[in-house]
Amino acid sequence: KGLEMIEACWLFDARPEQIEVVIHRQSVIHSLVDYVDGSVLAQLGNPDMRTPIAHALEWPERIDSGVSALDLFAVGRLDFERPDEQRFPCLRLAREAAQTGGSAPATLNAVNEVAVEAFLQRRIRFVDIAGMIESVLNAQPVRAVEALDAVFEADARARELAAQWLAAR
Repeated sequence: KGLEMIEACWLFDARPEQIEVVIHRQSVIHSLVDYVDGSVLAQLGNPDMRTPIAHALEWPERIDSGVSALDLFAVGRLDFERPDEQRFPCLRLAREAAQTGGSAPATLNAVNEVAVEAFLQRRIRFVDIAGMIESVLNAQPVRAVEALDAVFEADARARELAAQWLAAR
């Protein structure tokens, strides 16, 4: 969810405090937009990645993605929870990176990719992912991002620091 929050900040030119992360375990509601009149627009659909992929491939048109129509009666109810950033430390780290700006989000993304790969290879435990991300974020100075090269540099350096973190374990 943290990377999605950063993505929403970029896509909608929003500050992190304008984005509210909501836990919705049924994965039926994919986005919510609050309007100034107090109404909320929700995008609902079956939890299937074929829908956003089809939309991305054919935008602005809509095509048949092969996903069945959402049956609201089968869903029955929609449940929501506020995330606990103590329980979900990667969300806190993503919010902090988004607030910091500059190269911090690129650093977070790069070390997250390395950490997830290390977890999948059973080199670290799931609970080690946040610590690895935080360690690299703290070790890498934040730089202004005025060109794409700065993003690539932050990414490469974060991967180096992540590899060092893994080697030191």
